[in-house]
Amino acid sequence: MSNMTINLKIWRQKDGNAKGKLETYQVKEANEHMSFLELLDVLNEQLESEGQDPVAFDHDCREGICGSCGAMVNGKAHGPWGESTLCQLHMRAFKDGDTIIVEPFRAKAFPILKDLVVDRTSFDRMIAQAGFISVKTGSAPEANATLIPKLDADKAFDAAQCIGCGACVAACPNASASLFVAAKISHLSLVPQGAPEKKQRVLRMVEQMDKEGFGSCSNTYQCEAACPKGISVENIARMNREYFSASFC
Repeated sequence: MSNMTINLKIWRQKDGNAKGKLETYQVKEANEHMSFLELLDVLNEQLESEGQDPVAFDHDCREGICGSCGAMVNGKAHGPWGESTLCQLHMRAFKDGDTIIVEPFRAKAFPILKDLVVDRTSFDRMIAQAGFISVKTGSAPEANATLIPKLDADKAFDAAQCIGCGACVAACPNASASLFVAAKISHLSLVPQGAPEKKQRVLRMVEQMDKEGFGSCSNTYQCEAACPKGISVENIARMNREYFSASFC
């Protein structure tokens, strides 16, 4: 297993009020089996040994599940691999001597906190507007008591895969959060359990999305291309139909 030399141009910014810029670093002890976050770990060890401030970046499970990690790698959200998170991007996607530009997700509603870390609590506030699901407490109901067509169940499960990473916003030229909101709306509206609050849910979430400063969807499909879970823009069309229906009923 031979080492790779990787040149990194990383966005450094002390805080949201400071002026940021790209700083150049070199990592000589990378290898093709490393994940991209492990590469950043090696860089940070190098920086700390030199008495420099390490690069701040978000991460948690490092298994492509939690949605915590996220950055633009050579202009692409989560990097060059399709349907993959940043933590699942491995260095075999690059060549020895490559120069990689790493920047934070950029959107008005995702203010930069430090370096590659952005504030994505706007997603939390939109989720809070979804409200609750009316269910009876107690023992679990019989599995066949509520019949759901398989096609609807499959679509609901597909939408429920959203991990809230924000790649859709970062990839969209309008910084729209439509795919995220549509996925959260769809996975509840497609099943009977989500029906009682269906209308108020879509109205409140879309209203909050506008308040947060996200842009409008213009059907460029960049969100679907960047989504690590491959969530379809079909959900945005469903959200729009439900929003107009709830607005006039």
